[in-house]
Amino acid sequence: MKTEDFDYNLPESLIAQHPIEPRDASRLLVLHKDTGKIEHKIFKDITQYLKEGDTLVLNDTRVIPARLFGVKKGTGAKVEILLLKRIDKDTWETLVRPGKKLKEGVEVVFGNGELTAQIIERTPSGGRIVRFAYEGIFEEILDQLGNMPLPPYIHAQLEDRERYQTVYSRVQGSAAAPTAGLHFTPVLMEKLKQMGVNMAFVTLHVGLGTFRPVAVENIKEHQMHSEYYDVSPETAKLINDTKARGNRLLVVGTTSVRTLESVADANGIVHPGSGWTDIFIYPGCQFKVVDTMITNFHLPKSTLLMLISALAGRENVLAAYEEAVREQYRFFSFGDSMLII
Repeated sequence: MKTEDFDYNLPESLIAQHPIEPRDASRLLVLHKDTGKIEHKIFKDITQYLKEGDTLVLNDTRVIPARLFGVKKGTGAKVEILLLKRIDKDTWETLVRPGKKLKEGVEVVFGNGELTAQIIERTPSGGRIVRFAYEGIFEEILDQLGNMPLPPYIHAQLEDRERYQTVYSRVQGSAAAPTAGLHFTPVLMEKLKQMGVNMAFVTLHVGLGTFRPVAVENIKEHQMHSEYYDVSPETAKLINDTKARGNRLLVVGTTSVRTLESVADANGIVHPGSGWTDIFIYPGCQFKVVDTMITNFHLPKSTLLMLISALAGRENVLAAYEEAVREQYRFFSFGDSMLII
């Protein structure tokens, strides 16, 4: 299967630049994967598709202010460093700009010198391994000096940092938000709980590699970046019990899907544990545990679009995307949502 098979035409005007208020007022396109039938709803209508005993699976990762702007020591040249993956306490894998001028040994100064970074080595993908030096607590300094790593297609300023976090975010570590969860509000979650819907939380720290376009012609040759996950024994039991009862398991976001499919065995049993996953799901892959999900509208030729095409069928998904364009849905991170059932 070719990468070109997952292309579609999107007017730039439909790329959402601002989050909608309130969160659950975003639109919801419901795609019935067995028939291709489409319904148009509002996100808070999600309650119509859940009942007592069902379980929502949510990624509770929290985005860190991973974009740092500094200057090259000695020259004052402007530098940008984007944190991707923590290797140890003070060492990170990063993306840097301008890349050509940041060679091994170069030092970068942030703020008034509260934080410095030394370039240690290049990565095979063109990034850099950097080691930070500071006094105090790194997370507190990062919170003061760092900026939220909004995707490059969002050009507007984000006035409230929390708007790029889910309301249930808890575990620091992501370079990007699990955006399918941005539509939930505390009131909506409380309503679901009162209905008897369970909440199961997994953690997957989202890396930017998830969102990069696939560069190879044959999608099977694409290599995913690895991301850290954690699934607790309590979460695994809740998910397994839900499936055993015959209730619906509604998985929120491609990150939660990838987490569950990474820890499930061939019989669809979810096992607790933590580690790194580079699972790549595309049409032809067999799902072990996931059969319904909530997701946003994804970039053309992306691994995310391939994942939902594996679940709902490429033709169904592309037809739904054409319908969403016609109906002027808002696309990407701050855009509207899709329920695949």
